Amino acid sequence: MKRVLITGAAGFLGSHLCDRFISEGYHVIGMDNFITGDKKNLLHLEDHPNFEFIEHDVTEFVKVEGRLDYILHFASPASPIDYLKIPIQTLKVGSLGTHNLLGLAKAKKARILIASTSEVYGDPLVHPQTEDYYGNVNTIGPRGVYDEAKRFQESITMAYHRFHGLETRIVRIFNTYGPRMRLNDGRVIPAFMGQALRGEDLTIFGDGLQTRSFCYVDDQVEGIYRLLLSDYVYPVNIGNPHEITIKAFAEEIIKLTDTKQKIVYKPLPEGDPLQRQPDIGLAKKILDWQPKVDRVEGMKTTFDYFKGLSEEELYKSEHKDFTNHIKL
Repeated sequence: MKRVLITGAAGFLGSHLCDRFISEGYHVIGMDNFITGDKKNLLHLEDHPNFEFIEHDVTEFVKVEGRLDYILHFASPASPIDYLKIPIQTLKVGSLGTHNLLGLAKAKKARILIASTSEVYGDPLVHPQTEDYYGNVNTIGPRGVYDEAKRFQESITMAYHRFHGLETRIVRIFNTYGPRMRLNDGRVIPAFMGQALRGEDLTIFGDGLQTRSFCYVDDQVEGIYRLLLSDYVYPVNIGNPHEITIKAFAEEIIKLTDTKQKIVYKPLPEGDPLQRQPDIGLAKKILDWQPKVDRVEGMKTTFDYFKGLSEEELYKSEHKDFTNHIKL
């Protein structure tokens, strides 16, 4: 039985990856420090014979007993609320955390897949975004802590590949959604759905003409799984190329939830990208991958998940105090 370490295992994507690898017959070791992850995302695996969990901060030395075949590094704040609230930790997990896990992969002779992001493209001047586009990133803006953490992560990963011959893979993840997202984490889908469930007006930042492309979590996980097992070492976009404006998407949510809310507009946050659409030609070519889940179907499944949350979860604020978790 092959053994895989998944960091950020209690997060949205990390927990779905745990499920996928267990279903494929792997022994999964999950790792998380619960800064942004949620224990409930892993409760269904608590007694599974092929799952074990280590509570640990990957910015500190990472030790795992026994053989490792694969490492998937998904430990990182991923929403604006998180990385603007804990900017130092965000930079550390992308730099120190990645360094620690690359060192572990080298010691274990394991293949490692690094979770990068479409944010490495910044506010793009090329549309749609291809993997050979270098990006338009403000290094000193408030979002720079996340963008640059991920860009450094890619650089050190390729350095380990070139200098040490380490088997590495890099996935650039575009907007992904589905069950287990945190309802009020600042990203557009849970934000809109949370407002609809609470009977609040839907808030659009800016004029609503900025675009996003939303990929359902099952499609995202399939792309990541195929990339890990491929022979391709350079970054690959995994996302849904169907682009939609935020205004049109808000109208879709109002229709889906059968609510009567209005759309209200607020100023656009500094550095918020105006366009986001992946070119997935490379993923189609080398992975034979493209998304299959229609947005209407995926949004209905996601909304049904949010409707099942408790009232306490529905009204919980994500602006929590991270102070006890942070080592500056």
